[in-house]
Amino acid sequence: MVSRWLVLVAVLLFCISQGSSDAEIEAQVVKGANRRLLPFMDCGGLCKERCSLHSRPNVCNRACGTCCVRCKCVPPGTSGNREVCGRCYTDMTTHGNRTKCP
Repeated sequence: MVSRWLVLVAVLLFCISQGSSDAEIEAQVVKGANRRLLPFMDCGGLCKERCSLHSRPNVCNRACGTCCVRCKCVPPGTSGNREVCGRCYTDMTTHGNRTKCP
């Protein structure tokens, strides 16, 4: 009788472990004092689309990548719509006090 329960518990644990591994969500951990689990974003792909029509695509991609990593957002479209990403994206500036994020 005890062995049946052990087999049943073992099978149940196996099923639970298999189900949870299939439903894992890719995430990254932000280091520092404000640690939290954040969903993974494809900053490279999003910024490539965002900067596709820019006159200087390499500069745009570099700035967009920095903004994406810091703010976890890339606005839709190839220009404008910056307010969609909030203050983090709109208020970030360069050393010359120009807006950083494309």
